Order: sequence, then structure tokens, then C-alpha cells
Amino acid sequence: METSEEETVARTYEVRTDGRPVIEKNRPVPAPAAGEVLVRVKASSLNARDLPIVSGRYSRPVPPGRVPLSDGAGIVEAVGAGVSRFRAGDRVTSSFHPSWLYGSLDGWDELYGVQLDGWLTEYIAVGEQSLVPVPEHLSFEEAATLPCAALTAWSALSGVGPGDTVLLQGSGGVSIFALQFARVAGARVLVTTSSAGKAQRLRALGASDVIDYAGTPEWGARVRQLTGGHGADLVVEIGGAGTIAQSITALAQGGRISLVGNLADGDGMDLTQFLNRGATLRTVTVGSRSDFERMNRVISRHRLRPVVDRVFPFAEAPDAFTYFATGTHFGKVVIRH
Repeated sequence: METSEEETVARTYEVRTDGRPVIEKNRPVPAPAAGEVLVRVKASSLNARDLPIVSGRYSRPVPPGRVPLSDGAGIVEAVGAGVSRFRAGDRVTSSFHPSWLYGSLDGWDELYGVQLDGWLTEYIAVGEQSLVPVPEHLSFEEAATLPCAALTAWSALSGVGPGDTVLLQGSGGVSIFALQFARVAGARVLVTTSSAGKAQRLRALGASDVIDYAGTPEWGARVRQLTGGHGADLVVEIGGAGTIAQSITALAQGGRISLVGNLADGDGMDLTQFLNRGATLRTVTVGSRSDFERMNRVISRHRLRPVVDRVFPFAEAPDAFTYFATGTHFGKVVIRH
């Protein structure tokens, strides 16, 4: 690998221990080992898991100095010995699960931002098998939104087709991607939100109905009313304990719930009602590299574009975390490197 003198140091953000999100540090540009690819990171994006990681509240230990963020996109700068999947100049994105290539997930592997340094840096060296090519029509900022939120939405919608009714919650990254994918699949989409402005934007993206969950606390019954008593064939569950009771009310007989988050406090589910629905509950752990590649083929075929709420410059990365924590975003929050 060859680098100029000014490229021997990479600007990087690390997790702090004083209550603030991240601090900028300089690190040597890594050299790719055998089987590794050196990526010059052009953009990264935030997910819900990143807030507890940088605030010391994550469910697994995060050592001080860890580089956060699982999602990034950039250009291959150099390759190590034996690399065959990529060459210098290729545009690539990260995989959320670096070692889950295909099939079922046998167990949680090492993840960026927790056991592994993540993508909030100018340069990162990673195994070639953990990277995925960027769809040609997407910018780096758009591509950086795909590894976690888009693939989670894609996996959550498995089996959805024309004529199905899907219920989504809110306007975060997963829900917006799920709305886009469900519409491509020919499904009807209902969404809950408490913002009139966001409701208008959700309808513009193809939602048939938007329910104000603040004004209609019993929104599960409203879903059944809007669907002529049938209910939702699939619920993409974001809130978890705080919303799943209403999701079960909204669910069609024999319907499915894809559990992708547990962001809202609450009492949890009524098992009797769940049993009476003949329902299925499954957890979604993002997806494999093979799933990612399949999703990207659909994104390319339909020229889908991620919804990016706001792009922060690299120097303002701490502000991106602060803004993301407000929960006012519509779609994805991105950092341009």
C-alpha cells in the first residue's frame, strides 16, 4: 500500500466515558492484512443502537476508545494479499454482521462499535468477505444507510406480497425502508405517527393510511377498522413492550409480527390474545451478506433511494448524535466524511 505523508494519519471518533458522545482522535491509517481491504470511508449513518453504545448504556460492554457506528460506505483504497472480491476504486458498504455470509445466524458475532472498531473514521481495514458493492445509482451518503436499517426492514418483510397489509410504526430508518420495500412488493401499508407533518410525508411515500397514535391510543382497533375487520397481515414491531399489545390487536388472524426493536416502555403482550390470533412472532437480527446482496438487486432494479433526513459534516459528528437523540428525524441521519 502506498500513501502520501498527509494520508498516514486518519481522523477518527472514539467513544467517551464522560457522558458526551464521541471525541475526535488521530490514528495511523491501517495497512490491510492478507484477506483485508482498506476502505476510505466517505459516509456513515446512525442507528438506534448507536445511542446506548456512546452513552455507556449498551447491553454489552463497550471499551473506552472504541470507534462507533456499524454502517458506512466508501472507496477501496488498497487490498491485502489474496483479496479477489474487490480492487482499488470499488465502491463498497459495510455488513452489519461481518462474518454472517449466508444461511441462518448461529450466534451473535463480533460487531462494529462493540467488539470491533466501527466506521466513524476516515480509513478502516476489514475482511473482504464483510463488504458489499454499492448500487450504482446511489451516493455514498445514501449507501451508508443500507447495512442495518434497510436490511432489517428487508428481512422483516420476508414473505410479503401483493394484497398483504403491513403495519409500520413511526418514521425512523427501518420503518421508512419497510414502507418503500412493501410498496414495491405490492402491499398496502399503514403507519403510526404522532406528527401531522410526518404523516403527510408518509402518505407521499405510499402509505394508504396514517394513524395518530397520540390522538388514538387504541390504534390497534383503528387498524382493524381501516382494513374492514381483517387487520394487518404483518406488523413490523419497533416499540416492543410499549406497543406490542396494540400490535396484537391490529393483527389479522394468523398474522405475523417481526420484532426488530424494543424502544418503548410498557407492560408487554397479552399472551391469551396472541394465542387467539393464531399469530407468529419472530425476531429479526438484520440479515446476512447474501440477504444484503439480494436486497441491493431489488434496490437497483427499482431505482429506490433511501430517505436521508440530514447530513452532518465529519467535523460535526457529535452534533449528529445529539440531533439523532431528539427523535425528530424522518428517515436516516448521515455523517459525510
